[in-house]
Amino acid sequence: MRKDVGVDGDAQRIGQLVWMLFLKIFDDKEQEWELLDEKYKSPLPEKYRWRSWAANAEGITGEELKEFIDIKLFPALRDLQAKGDDQRAFVIRNVFTDAYNYMKSGQLLRQVINKIQESVDFNKAQERHLFGDMYEQILKDLQSAGNAGEYYTPRAVTEFMVRMVNPRLGETVLDPACGTGGFLSCTIEHVRKHDVKTAADERRLQASIRGVEKKPLPHLLCTTNMILHGIEVPTNIRHDNTLARPLRDYTPKDRVNVVITNPPFGGMEEDGIESNFPSAFRTRETADLFLVLIMNLLKAGGRAALVLPDGTLFGEGIKTRIKEKLLEECNLHTIVRLPNGVFSPYTGIKTNLLFFTKGSPTKEIWYYEHPYPDGVKSYNKTKPMRIEEFAAEQKWWGKEEDGFAKRKENEFAWKVGIEEIKARNYNLDIKNPHAPDVIAHDPVELLKSYNALMNEIKDTRNELKNALADALMSRAS
Repeated sequence: MRKDVGVDGDAQRIGQLVWMLFLKIFDDKEQEWELLDEKYKSPLPEKYRWRSWAANAEGITGEELKEFIDIKLFPALRDLQAKGDDQRAFVIRNVFTDAYNYMKSGQLLRQVINKIQESVDFNKAQERHLFGDMYEQILKDLQSAGNAGEYYTPRAVTEFMVRMVNPRLGETVLDPACGTGGFLSCTIEHVRKHDVKTAADERRLQASIRGVEKKPLPHLLCTTNMILHGIEVPTNIRHDNTLARPLRDYTPKDRVNVVITNPPFGGMEEDGIESNFPSAFRTRETADLFLVLIMNLLKAGGRAALVLPDGTLFGEGIKTRIKEKLLEECNLHTIVRLPNGVFSPYTGIKTNLLFFTKGSPTKEIWYYEHPYPDGVKSYNKTKPMRIEEFAAEQKWWGKEEDGFAKRKENEFAWKVGIEEIKARNYNLDIKNPHAPDVIAHDPVELLKSYNALMNEIKDTRNELKNALADALMSRAS
């Protein structure tokens, strides 16, 4: 693809690769469905199935192949109509609504297609497993693909959050900003491991997974990811902006048991989106709006885990009102403070994992400061965060049913009562009392430090002026 003049940058290369992988995977799945159900009918016209135009290495190529893809295949898939109750056509149409063929060379297109065809047979268990690892690497590569990096949360973080929230069979799980589907795929694996024993259990699991993604590339990546994780017809992965729906329009049937997400932070929503929210919480900052939305979407007793930047913890104004609402309506029982570099190179902003349950007010918040592992000063491509690093948090965690009674303070863990938090005007950016050298982001403390530094600079400047004046006087005399 790097030889093709039409493909510019890693994000486009990944988008180009994934729509082709989607069609190959779908074709392999169709072979399975045909074996299991002799009445199975493909939603695709025969000439547009992968096996008909792509599978033959000596098939159409060059300008004929490019014209077929641009003029026939893509328009047909974007206008695909469902047959009866089969929703597979809907999934395909949704995927290709905003997919594009960037490649200009039909010869290079044929080479890429042939490589995909020969590389993996999704119906072979070993190859499917290897391909799953390969797809995970594709998603990781997004971190260095410009703005596309916002779609991928490190696997260690997603796995830890899912383990601690512990979604179970029968619970509806939502990621309202699902990106490439990392939290949803981890949830599927978690529930299958603990609860799925029968085909009926599997159907129940598949019906309980929901995701919404605003941007076309991650939506395509997520839909493909769900198929790779055995969600046969991922109709619950919607291409939409969750924030675009007025909060008052959500009804009890929209409520869910579990929300696990990493909402985009640092971004601003388009004009008018904030009007979907009550006036007290209107802001254009994406992460803040998602926090309000999540509180509204949870059922009573529902659990949430989300990634939020430091700015939400110490922010004032509307952020204060949002935090007050959170602590009044939910039990924000745990904040895990992550070290710098977890989301590099996409962002260097320091982040936190918030865990809360809706239905009872917060009485105290436990903090856990996640340290770098021994010998690591920052994370990078060669030294990514690993799930094993969270072993200490998992051992310390305890059970919400008994109020986390077994938790103990240690060099990384401490708790703060609600009265202290109210006295701080809901500033949740509380430094580790066991590590006083840790930098705090409390605006009052920062202002004090700034003023002290300015006074030191002033004193030093006066000393220099006096010394220079004395030197000049001595020279003159």
